[in-house]
Amino acid sequence: MTQKAILLIASALGALTVAIGAFGAHALAKMLESTGRVATFETAVKYQMYHTLALLAVGLLLFRVEHPALQVAAWCFFLGILIFSGSLYVLCASGITWLGAITPIGGTLMIVGWGALFYAILKAL
Repeated sequence: MTQKAILLIASALGALTVAIGAFGAHALAKMLESTGRVATFETAVKYQMYHTLALLAVGLLLFRVEHPALQVAAWCFFLGILIFSGSLYVLCASGITWLGAITPIGGTLMIVGWGALFYAILKAL
């Protein structure tokens, strides 16, 4: 993934996160409350935003540092967002509970992303 692609994806995910959060707070509020999934939805939005910011940081760090582990971090953050937050969004909207089984895969990718970022900084700076 190129630096430009990382920064574009992070920017798009940032906007999408705000839109999804607002949609949940307004359009889905009653449905989320009635199903008891408000906290799940909020967790998905929070983790998406945190890791969008991490992805943005990786893209910006690439201005100063080139290390292969930064690519690993970028992919892990991106895929982690898709799997972790995405599965929780679908769970909240549809009630398909088996999706909870894949959510930890996204969380694991996020953790690996942080480890890869740590490694890249340790070795390159």
